[in-house]
Amino acid sequence: MQPWRDEWFADGVRPASALLWRGVEAQHKVATMRLVDSLDDQAELERLLEASKPPLPPAAQGLHYLLSTPFRYRSPHPSRFRAGTDAGVWYGAKERETACTEVGYWRWRFLMDSAGLREGELVTEHTFFQAQARGPAVDLTREPWSRGAEAWKQRNDYAPCQALARAVRAHGKAQWIRYESVRRPGGLCGAVLAPQALSLPAAHRLETWVCKVNAKQALMLHDEDRVTVPIEA
Repeated sequence: MQPWRDEWFADGVRPASALLWRGVEAQHKVATMRLVDSLDDQAELERLLEASKPPLPPAAQGLHYLLSTPFRYRSPHPSRFRAGTDAGVWYGAKERETACTEVGYWRWRFLMDSAGLREGELVTEHTFFQAQARGPAVDLTREPWSRGAEAWKQRNDYAPCQALARAVRAHGKAQWIRYESVRRPGGLCGAVLAPQALSLPAAHRLETWVCKVNAKQALMLHDEDRVTVPIEA
């Protein structure tokens, strides 16, 4: 039984906006530089890689790559609001600490899912930035959607959230979903389903964070800012 009623879409979709933090792995330039002997060769390699990528959906055309990338690829690995076969979803968090927690958790998942790595540790570099989400939204922290809180906050069973995202797309009224982070209770997140709901602020800034993860925790570091993410599977 689905944890929502279809009639909730009639009065439960409201205009909303939020600045959301997102962290993305920042190693692709390093990876291509290892393969070439000159900057011209590196530029040509980047051009060839770009040409080999799947086309962007029409709604994502013209978006900055930090915003459009999740809509270009259909990862076989599911996430909270996207099954492996579903269209892309852009995730962000209202608080920077919540974004760090989400990045740390998914790096831990990657480590634990890799048989040759799970006994060691993983160090990665990430670019953190803020984007503006604005448009009609389903807010799972407010009535009537909060009545399904038990389903939305399952730690590892994403099926109810994925079914809701498919229903949101089918109804065509909402462009993004606002919800509470399961990994950092009290933190707020956004799952953007429609590329047109996203934009970069005119004065957006980029931050470089280093993530070190092992079986027990993730450590996030940026200059003097530090976030420790204890892992609870």
